[in-house]
Amino acid sequence: MGALTAHLPDARFAEGGRAIAHNAMEVQMWHALALLALGVSLSQRPTRLIAVAGCGLLLGTLLFCGGVYYTALTGHHAAHVAPTGGSLLIISWCTLAVAWALRA
Repeated sequence: MGALTAHLPDARFAEGGRAIAHNAMEVQMWHALALLALGVSLSQRPTRLIAVAGCGLLLGTLLFCGGVYYTALTGHHAAHVAPTGGSLLIISWCTLAVAWALRA
């Protein structure tokens, strides 16, 4: 998505869409790193709560970034897709914090 955001012609984006897509790409990148760290964490001492939080992070990232990419490319909002994904990300991060606190 970084290459697409950087090299796609401006005409393919809605007005201001390149910046919007760049922000979505950054969110996607940081959450990908968090998911990789969770994968390493689960390989050592897996817990169900951490696994649930990881699944929520994955689904939330897909929904949020997908909705934002759609908006960046079309100029139309994807109804409740991005807000649902964002809410799921928040809930998942909170669940992960609780899981790590219980584990410590």
